[in-house]
Amino acid sequence: MKILFLVIDGLGDKPIPQLKNKTPLESAETPNLDYLAEKGVCGLMESFSTTTIPTSEESHFSLFGYNTKDLRIGRGIFTARGAGIKLRKEDVALRGNFGTVDKKLNMIDRRAGRIKKTKPLIKSLEGMTINNVKFFLKPAGEHRIGIVMRGKNLSSKISDGDPHYSSLGKKVKEIVPLDKNSKSFFTAKVLNEFLKKAHQILKEHPLNKKRKKKGLPVANYILTRGASSLQKIPSFKKKYNLKACCVAGKILYKQIALVLGMKLIKVKGANGFISTNLKGKTKAAIKALKKYDFVFLHIKATDSLAEDGNFLGKRKFIEKIDKNIKPLLRLKNSLIVVTADHSTCCSLKRHCKEPIPFLIYGKGEDSVLKFSEKDCKKGKLGLIKQIDLMGNILKLKGH
Repeated sequence: MKILFLVIDGLGDKPIPQLKNKTPLESAETPNLDYLAEKGVCGLMESFSTTTIPTSEESHFSLFGYNTKDLRIGRGIFTARGAGIKLRKEDVALRGNFGTVDKKLNMIDRRAGRIKKTKPLIKSLEGMTINNVKFFLKPAGEHRIGIVMRGKNLSSKISDGDPHYSSLGKKVKEIVPLDKNSKSFFTAKVLNEFLKKAHQILKEHPLNKKRKKKGLPVANYILTRGASSLQKIPSFKKKYNLKACCVAGKILYKQIALVLGMKLIKVKGANGFISTNLKGKTKAAIKALKKYDFVFLHIKATDSLAEDGNFLGKRKFIEKIDKNIKPLLRLKNSLIVVTADHSTCCSLKRHCKEPIPFLIYGKGEDSVLKFSEKDCKKGKLGLIKQIDLMGNILKLKGH
């Protein structure tokens, strides 16, 4: 029995007054997802995170049954690798965001208006060396940057500089060591110096001066997070004896798949935005089931729309997903799993810890008739921990 594992990023949400106190999923017209829920078994998941707010990387590893308390999973290695930087064992990699700060370094916009043209900004910072530590930077899609620190005596045990969502309007955070090791103190000191110098260069950059004249948010600061170094992680094949592949549009999810030893299936027009080729991704996932035991199909834009507070857009995109996954209903001898990595709340414009709905179709039924947070709460599988989802799937599969 094959497994098609569909992750609709940031799917869960809080009820929204403008939607008659329903979530975007609950208020959406989703006949195909509802059919899968009605003919399958459902439940809710508690998101797992070692941080206050669930992160995409930790959430995905938890979905796949990897305990991130035992693994130091950081966004940095995935962003840097995805940006095309070849990592060495001693490197420290970081995920960077171009952000907007005022003269007092108070955070105004964590994504600089989701700036798209960043190569000139990155070029102005290339090759900077501080205390014999060299910095490598490459674009990682829109406002995102892959950053690598290369030198001696470095440690990934440093704090995030990104204030995330709770500190907008407050001063950006200084990087601090997370332990008492001299390497962590040194790494934090060097990174703080780099961020200071980068700010001085960026605020005077011609591109930012043009953006300012046009009334656009300037990209005058770099927010870092997810400091991490290369480490060995057991492959998905070794862990479950399942040959796996991935169909995704965004770099992060492809990199997570590659780290776990999954093969990447390319789909023309799969870009992670609302314009992504949903029809092509669904078709590719179904085709891949002929060759692979486990197909990880990732859809991103629900998360981005929620982060922008666009609850109507999120609902509309969920309906678009529903229309395009209809061919899945014809699958035989397969388990179809539909869930999310975490919930993303439109009212908060960020990831949140609201329970995550999930369904498993192809082996048994319960009394749930609609796929939503509210309805899945009544499902046969109840409330489970995110890390236990794979166990539930394999149990139903008879693995």
